[in-house]
Amino acid sequence: MNLRDALLAGLTDLPGTREFHLHVLVSSPRKHQNLYPFSSPRLRTYLQDILILLSEQQTPDSPPIFVSAVEACVHNVPTTSCAILYVSKVDSTGQGMWPSPTAALLHAFLLYYADPTTRPIASDHLWIHLFARAQNQYLFPNSSDFPGKRPLSDTKLCGWWKRVFSDVAATIASQARDVCHTQLYYVLPGLSEFEASQSLGASAAPTSVQWTYGHPYAQTEIPLPCPPAGDGEHRHLGQFIPSFEDDPKSRFMDELAYTTDAQGVKSPVRKRSRTDGLKPYGGDSDGDAEKDKEDGHRRKKGQIPGELKTVTSHEFWERMSFRQECVAGAVTGFFVMGVSSPSARPDNSRCDVSPLAPQPGQVSCQMNKRIMSSLLTGHEFSTVDRAVWSTKVLEESIKGLCDGLKPISHPVPTVHHHDSGRETPEPDPSRSTLAPPQTPPPRLVGGKRPVIDVSPNPFPEPVASLDTYHSHIYGSATVSNTPLTRKTVDTPLAGGGGGLPAVTVLTARKKKRTKA
Repeated sequence: MNLRDALLAGLTDLPGTREFHLHVLVSSPRKHQNLYPFSSPRLRTYLQDILILLSEQQTPDSPPIFVSAVEACVHNVPTTSCAILYVSKVDSTGQGMWPSPTAALLHAFLLYYADPTTRPIASDHLWIHLFARAQNQYLFPNSSDFPGKRPLSDTKLCGWWKRVFSDVAATIASQARDVCHTQLYYVLPGLSEFEASQSLGASAAPTSVQWTYGHPYAQTEIPLPCPPAGDGEHRHLGQFIPSFEDDPKSRFMDELAYTTDAQGVKSPVRKRSRTDGLKPYGGDSDGDAEKDKEDGHRRKKGQIPGELKTVTSHEFWERMSFRQECVAGAVTGFFVMGVSSPSARPDNSRCDVSPLAPQPGQVSCQMNKRIMSSLLTGHEFSTVDRAVWSTKVLEESIKGLCDGLKPISHPVPTVHHHDSGRETPEPDPSRSTLAPPQTPPPRLVGGKRPVIDVSPNPFPEPVASLDTYHSHIYGSATVSNTPLTRKTVDTPLAGGGGGLPAVTVLTARKKKRTKA
């Protein structure tokens, strides 16, 4: 079962009658060395980008409209037989039927990678990381202007994510039984364990799954992705905390790496350009050269930069509560789930396959970036009409990229101005196709091209076709179940689709005046 089929199967139990249209883009593996940038030697991983777009069609005559989207990435670490799944963004438009399919979509997505029988990566241990921060919109521009979208508050969002992780862990425990070992961790920076449980309250329904309030870097039952530098050596902070894009942990790690006790905070040493041996006016080139030479020897010896060698993982999370992202007046949460199944991998022959070899159904990372760029910069979801048009263009763009970049013949809806008699001109349909990405050539350094430290990929980039589109990327599922009755007080799911709570208005009774 591929990812598309697993996600569609997870949507079949939703109540109501509707049809879902799913697009799943998984890029081919590529070399990546920045997951643990402060480890020595640098740990090599293999990165894949994942983009999931779900549209909903309420009736056979109504057009499909995007309701949910997920952006994630998965890192494969063959050295320790570990994998890291990082869920970076989740969003909904609030323009679908109730209940929202976001929770069911995420449950099926996380379970697909957590279950060792369906995991597409040859790894014995999986770590799932998530940073929960409440925002009005993430992946659907201007969707917060739609009246039907009601984003969750900070505490309700953290409680919602805790329920999703608990449901996935409970499903793994019921299916895999003693084969998988699961551990769950969460931290709300700035709050104690008692304060965190009281803040989440009813937002996180109690389950039979055991949670640990803290970080997973002190346990030894599930191996961590980054191994120590040598036998008997202890890991430092740079080998514990993975670095992801747009993650506050990564920014804090960068500051710690360039902080020393004697000099305070310092910037990374800038590389000096080669000159003709002339000293700059008023400068000390000998001192700069000596400093650059010393820094180069430090990197060669593998010395730990900054405070990474002195700050422990416990102190790291204590200091995270004073970071700007965690003290801006909103509650944020870090969630980690570890799944270990060393003896549950059904196919050991997958270890013989190169981690860079593209698998069936995967696309190039450039195709994934083009669709993501178009979604974030060329569309908006503030109204139903605009969301319908954006859904149609994006879905046909994905199909067009698989069919040889055929142009899209759907112009942008014309906006009329009745007061002045002017109207917005319609764009040329031939220019509606996504422009091919262009990377500028690398700059010359000393008249020569810079040396790329990563060896080239021996496998060519996969070329998507219509067969790939119909077999792995696009799929639809019709749901026809008994609809649920809305409760008086309802909690929306991840940004929309819920009912407003009932409000009881109390009228003050006026005291009658008595005649004297």
